[in-house]
Amino acid sequence: MEGLDSTTGIVALAGAGVAIIALLVAVSAMVRLRRLRAAQKAVLGEHGTDDLVAHGVGSRKRVEDLEATIEGISRTLASRMDEAETRLDGSISQVGVLRYDAFNESTGRQSSSIALLDDHGDGVVISAILQREQARVYAKPLAAGSSELELSPEEREAIQIAGGQERR
Repeated sequence: MEGLDSTTGIVALAGAGVAIIALLVAVSAMVRLRRLRAAQKAVLGEHGTDDLVAHGVGSRKRVEDLEATIEGISRTLASRMDEAETRLDGSISQVGVLRYDAFNESTGRQSSSIALLDDHGDGVVISAILQREQARVYAKPLAAGSSELELSPEEREAIQIAGGQERR
């Protein structure tokens, strides 16, 4: 048997050294591969059977489906918003109230006129004329802030008060 200082011993030591280095490289490669598989599992999911390209294609398809769903919802909401705005255009949005003493009595301004208008000035003006013995109520339709019926000065003022709210 020859010692480690012979050619055979040196070759054996060199071979053992190369084997140890190869073993360390193999262990390092296994650790890196394990980390890569864990990262791949995080990206591809638990199944991990798809490759990265197939996963990308599947993700793109899911995003396109989601985009189509969102666009459909957006169109539905826009339609509902248009309907709501159309309905609101005809709703009462301007109100003017004027209290006054119709007969110059000391009754404490018991008579009143109220104008109820939409954004286009269409609506109604209602006047309640009160006396001690009687009360009268008048309603006059309005189109664009005016009426086919003759308006009293108090009714015109109530309309102006209601129209003034729009400019605030």
